[in-house]
Amino acid sequence: MTEMMPSLFPEQTLQRIENAGVIAVLVIDEPDRIVPLCRALLACGLDVIELTLRTPAAIEALRLVRQEVPEMLAGVGTILRPDQVESVAEAGAAFGVAPGLNTKVVSRAIEVGLPFAPGITTPTDIEAAIELGCRELKFFPAEPSGGTKYLRSMYAPYAHLGLRFIPLGGINLQNMKGYLYDAAVPAVGGSWIATQKLIQEENWSEVIDHATDARRIVKELREQK
Repeated sequence: MTEMMPSLFPEQTLQRIENAGVIAVLVIDEPDRIVPLCRALLACGLDVIELTLRTPAAIEALRLVRQEVPEMLAGVGTILRPDQVESVAEAGAAFGVAPGLNTKVVSRAIEVGLPFAPGITTPTDIEAAIELGCRELKFFPAEPSGGTKYLRSMYAPYAHLGLRFIPLGGINLQNMKGYLYDAAVPAVGGSWIATQKLIQEENWSEVIDHATDARRIVKELREQK
C-alpha cells in the first residue's frame, strides 16, 4: 500500500520545477547583474533559479527578480539560520533550500509557509526530514556521495512515500541525464550553467550556450519517456 506524503510545495511550483528539469544555481556578487542573467536564461526556456546566500547581494537580487522578471521562479539556497528563512520569505522567494538538515530552519520555514527542501546524504537524514514533514529533498553533494547508484539504493526503502530528490553537487551536462532518468528526480541543480565567473564577466552568450544545452538534454529525455 502506497503512503504518499503530502508536500510542502504548491503543486504549481513542483510542476514548474519538473518542467524545467534543471535549476540554475547562482552566486550573485552584484544585484544589478541578475536581471540580464534571468532574461538570458528565460530566452533558453530555463525559468527556475536558486539564488544562494553565499553573498550579501542575494536578497536584493531576489527582490529585483520579483520586480523586473516575475516570470522567473526564484528560490533561495544556502539557508542556514531561522532568521534567514524570514528574510527570504519576506523578499518573495518561491522556495528555500539548504545544504544540510537543520531542524530549526525547517521548522521556521514551515511556520512562515516557505516551501522548503533540506539537504540529505544518508538514510538517517531522510528519516529526520520525513519526521519534519519534508517530501522534497536536496541530495547533496550528489556526485561525491556516490551519484545515481547511491541515490537509488539509499531511497529504495522510502520509495512508497513518494519522496522527490533534487541532486546538486558535481552535476554537469555529461551526468545530468543519469539522474533525470529516475522518476524520483524531477530536476537537477547546477552552478555550471552560470558560474560566478561568467556572471562577474557578464558573459551572457556562454550562459545561453550552457542553458540551451541543458534544456536540450531535458527535452530529449522527456521525449524518450
